[in-house]
Amino acid sequence: MAASALDTLHFALDRNSPVPLYYQLAQQLEAAIEHGALAPGNLLGNEIDLSTRLGLSRPTVRQAIQSLVDKGLLVRRRGVGTQVVHSQVKRPLELSSLYDDLEAAGQGPTTRVVRNETVPATADVAAALGLAEGAEVTLLERLRSTHGQPVALLCNYLPADLLELDTARLETTGLYRMMRTAGITLHSARQTVGARSATAEEAARLDEKEGAALLTMQRTAYDDTGRAVEYGTHIYRASRYAFDFQLLVRG
Repeated sequence: MAASALDTLHFALDRNSPVPLYYQLAQQLEAAIEHGALAPGNLLGNEIDLSTRLGLSRPTVRQAIQSLVDKGLLVRRRGVGTQVVHSQVKRPLELSSLYDDLEAAGQGPTTRVVRNETVPATADVAAALGLAEGAEVTLLERLRSTHGQPVALLCNYLPADLLELDTARLETTGLYRMMRTAGITLHSARQTVGARSATAEEAARLDEKEGAALLTMQRTAYDDTGRAVEYGTHIYRASRYAFDFQLLVRG
């Protein structure tokens, strides 16, 4: 994108707002893309120029750009730079909860809600949900089992005002099903899968030995307006659960 085209955009960043600056910038860039002020193929220029122009640090600008790369609105091209892509490049993920997956597989899932309470958002949670650090969020911690054997320990954070979460209902259905019933349309997510060894507490909850292999998953889910509506950090027994991915080749 020519520098003059970027100069036509006005970014209203409120440094006194509790909303992180990277999130404010990302939201305004996203709006410019959605409304056509930034067209497919336009280049954003480099992070140094953008940070200088806006009076922001490079890490702040980098985080804003990365959040839009994760949503499929921008792409980093070697030798070209960060570029706006066609909206068709956004590939909605088919999001399902572990409860739905296990139920569909005939595994007879059961859930025990360990925690369902309002807590202040830590820095990591606030960044994932686009909230101010310390803002109220709903914390859900659930132990998911099949045939009486624990499979996963699920920890989810949601904006406190998103929806009412009844503990009894959470023990009979999946979180995403409750969100859909409340009219929340899940559109896309960023997910990271990893592995590590179980701590003594985790091993006790999951009926494993301390140090046993666990699969880990972090996911931030977005609704159809691009709002982050859920951040999850889950652990799974590697002896009883595996992730299955379908990989698509981009032409």
